[in-house]
Amino acid sequence: MRFGKDAKTALISRAPLFSHCSKGELQEIASIADEIDIADGKELTTEGAPGREFFVIIEGTASVEQEGEQINDLGAGDFFGEAALIRDTPRTATVTATSPVRALVVTAQNFKRLLEHQPNIERTILKALVDRFP
Repeated sequence: MRFGKDAKTALISRAPLFSHCSKGELQEIASIADEIDIADGKELTTEGAPGREFFVIIEGTASVEQEGEQINDLGAGDFFGEAALIRDTPRTATVTATSPVRALVVTAQNFKRLLEHQPNIERTILKALVDRFP
């Protein structure tokens, strides 16, 4: 079963990076999200590696590790990697699927392309970033 536009929009809207986006802006972001299947045991991100994607888990579970120690468990509705969309920095944690996972993925390349055509989204995201740092 594939997620529709409204379901994708709702999942993406949970990320603080997109907290100030309008429904229309969220729909634009959702339109570039790909739905993928990930096998149990597959690393979705690797600590120290370049970050190039933002993930939202639709189904399944994943484990988050930093410096070899588990620090969190993720499940349906959880997200990670949004910083990879706005800056080119290494991943801060390794995320590994602990079951089969279905996820939405927005790549940094597609996100940057969207911002080139929809600069209003970039302004909205900048406002969310400023609000996170009092």
